[in-house]
Amino acid sequence: MALCFELVVDFGDDIEAARAAARVEPWPYTLPAGPYRIPLHRPMLSTEGPSVQVAIVPVAAGHGVAADGSLPRFDLTEAELKQLERGLYGLLAQFEGYLTAMVGWDPESFLDVNELATDWSQELADGTLCGLVLADHLRSRFSLGPAWVPFRPGYLWLPYARQ
Repeated sequence: MALCFELVVDFGDDIEAARAAARVEPWPYTLPAGPYRIPLHRPMLSTEGPSVQVAIVPVAAGHGVAADGSLPRFDLTEAELKQLERGLYGLLAQFEGYLTAMVGWDPESFLDVNELATDWSQELADGTLCGLVLADHLRSRFSLGPAWVPFRPGYLWLPYARQ
């Protein structure tokens, strides 16, 4: 079973915005993680399921990720993963037209707007669904607590707690 550290971006039904995000250059792109420069796999666009998603996966940072093939895995510390996470959020800041996004270990299950409204409403309100980025125009669908901050114009973010 694969465990993937990645940025996943949900575009709802906006295929053109998803395609534009998947074309963001430069590729191959690398992000710092401690002493490493971690390359990224090409963005993966998926139209399976209820919405269009783009996933950006760092090379050899997960466990059993098929795209990595037989590459040796980077054994990243928590601090190095946090640095890689910041780089992925920096990449997300270049995208337009998405509804939700998150960086983490297999974050896809936290991105469906309808499920957020029904299954995760308490976590959105109390600030425990850390890492989620939400399009500002969706704010009226949710009761968002005070922990939400601007991510970039048009988007809100529930940042991870500082340690």
